[in-house]
Amino acid sequence: MPDSSSPQHEYRAPSWLPGGNLQTLFPYFFADKPAIRYRRERWELPDGDFLDLDWADNAADAPLVVLFHGLEGHSRGFYALALMKQVLQRGWRGVVVHFRGCSGEPNRLPRAYFAGDSAEIDYILRRLRAQAPDATIYAVGVSLGGNALLKWLGEQGTAANGIIQAAVAISAPLDLTAAGNALDRGFNQLFYTRHFLSTLKQTALQKLERFPGLFDAGRVRAATTLREFDDVVTAPLHGYANADEYWLNASSKPGLIRISVPTLILNAKNDPFLPRSALPSKNEVSPAVTLQFPEQGGHVGFHSGPFPGNADWLPKRVLNYLQNYR
Repeated sequence: MPDSSSPQHEYRAPSWLPGGNLQTLFPYFFADKPAIRYRRERWELPDGDFLDLDWADNAADAPLVVLFHGLEGHSRGFYALALMKQVLQRGWRGVVVHFRGCSGEPNRLPRAYFAGDSAEIDYILRRLRAQAPDATIYAVGVSLGGNALLKWLGEQGTAANGIIQAAVAISAPLDLTAAGNALDRGFNQLFYTRHFLSTLKQTALQKLERFPGLFDAGRVRAATTLREFDDVVTAPLHGYANADEYWLNASSKPGLIRISVPTLILNAKNDPFLPRSALPSKNEVSPAVTLQFPEQGGHVGFHSGPFPGNADWLPKRVLNYLQNYR
């Protein structure tokens, strides 16, 4: 069933919350965080590392929503909790997959996670499908996780249809070069990038203590932009020559034309992390892709309602789209 474009699916920012930055920051700091009782499961991986999955359990035959979080995200983030609340209210099941090193415990290997890790997405979704061969499985990716999911969908093409029924990507940095450049300028660099780097650099230096000589500690400490950090840490750890090669080759945008699974791509045009000029046009995506680019919303914001508002619009939009493909 095609996705409806009815007014109930449109997003309008509240008048008291103007601009992309406020729409990004307010829900991050002030959105309600419902109490979700997760069940943690650890997967041992073939390469000797591990992944931690936090499950929101329901009936074993209920549809399963798999959430891939954003940069430095986890299952206690406001958008993860809001989505899992709505998942459980519908009688569905959910699982938040923590990327390596994001579950509160350092991962075992030098490698970590990155925006183009479609091989990790492939392993996770195929393992979930093997565990529940008859289940309805949906995949949702947020920000960095959204880019990795879309990259996997483009690479897999029709093969992905046998693994998941539908997908949603929210505020994905589809063009990592455009996103990286945007985050390394002005207010973005002083606020968002500084925030990300505070934990990324700490994690990298801790990893260096376990793996001496892995990269240059001085360059890590001196990094003030994502380009500088990705150039010394992320790119070489994951097989790229430098940040430019990483950003170019890990971007999901070129593969959107090959997606076969019904997929909603939801990005606000005022997202501080990705210029609207980098958003794809209809002729750059396959017929299986629905594009929704509201004028407002910020980055993984989409707060709604009278002050202080709520974070319900986004998870409801996601699940209303997915339920068309059971």
